[in-house]
Amino acid sequence: MNEQFPKTGQQSLPLTGKQIVIAKKELQCIFESLGAAGYTIVGPTMNQEAIVYEEINQVNDLPIGWSDEQGPGHYRLQQKGDGRYFGFVVGPHSWKKFLYPPRLSLFRASQNGDGIKFDTDQQTPQYAFVGARACELAAIARQDRILLEGTLQDPHYKSRRERAFILAVNCTEPGATCFCHSMGTGPTCDSGFDLALTEFVDTLLITVGSELGAEMLADCDLRPAGAFELDQARRLLTEAETKMGRALETGDLPDLLYDNLDHPRWDETAERCLSCMNCTMVCPTCFCVDVQDVSDLTGQHTERVRLWDSCFNPDFSYVYGGNLRPNIRARYRQWLSHKLGSWHDQFGSSGCVGCGRCITWCPVGIDLTEEIAEIRGEQS
Repeated sequence: MNEQFPKTGQQSLPLTGKQIVIAKKELQCIFESLGAAGYTIVGPTMNQEAIVYEEINQVNDLPIGWSDEQGPGHYRLQQKGDGRYFGFVVGPHSWKKFLYPPRLSLFRASQNGDGIKFDTDQQTPQYAFVGARACELAAIARQDRILLEGTLQDPHYKSRRERAFILAVNCTEPGATCFCHSMGTGPTCDSGFDLALTEFVDTLLITVGSELGAEMLADCDLRPAGAFELDQARRLLTEAETKMGRALETGDLPDLLYDNLDHPRWDETAERCLSCMNCTMVCPTCFCVDVQDVSDLTGQHTERVRLWDSCFNPDFSYVYGGNLRPNIRARYRQWLSHKLGSWHDQFGSSGCVGCGRCITWCPVGIDLTEEIAEIRGEQS
């Protein structure tokens, strides 16, 4: 029998880097510790017939026993009744929604008798992200590289990122549009988390990734992971690598795209594409924004806001004298060749993490992996 750890609140234990086991009901203990530490817990829950990321307070807020069926342009919830806390894959939301909000007030200006008063004071939320998958950790790391590294940093992203706690989940049942294994981003959570769990029938195997993560276990009943749990987790994750619904060959990218900028496939895809921007809105790494000044009807109050934008928006590529990408063909080619091609030149990695959202949430079911295969000539 495994040796029992005393509760970490009773005795200081070097848990960081260790793997421990808790009963599934003990996840509520972690939630309570996070709440007591001042975190707003955000995790998967059901809303409008989808599993989305919203504020939650307890384990029962999770979509327990629910799964999802995904395909190109297709998403449906399924009730399995198996009691699993995380028996689903990613939905339409990503953690970008909280770290890099779709609408952010940069400052407000008000006119009064003494002149103009500027208000830039904002409280930075302190989020605990529950249920982040390996592909999403990779997406956060890519956004970190873009928004935190170098001479220009996004202060709003930085403050939110520094205060975030991440409780990740190893993905043991990938979906039909997932291809994270092709991209080297999953299904196993290797880094970038405070705690990472693998779900079994009655227990959770937890890897402690930080001292802060260990602190959140202080009042929980836990024990060291045994050989059986470790072997079971390895087996489940190895099987998950072989059950990906999609695959993307990346060995010849980005040169394949650079060499085929006039390929006829761009015209074929443009006939289907609605330029609706869904793919960029659900993508966890896209970062294009617009900045607008908005006044009220009195003209006394003005707000400068930053809004998500998209290279599929015709106005996004408009410059003085005309539009650089005047048609859907040009806009789709820009998105795909940037995501899988020139992103490497800019940031040293692909802009795609293989989450499959752009496939699932495309109204006409355009499949990124299929487009690359067609350009390569693998399909007739």
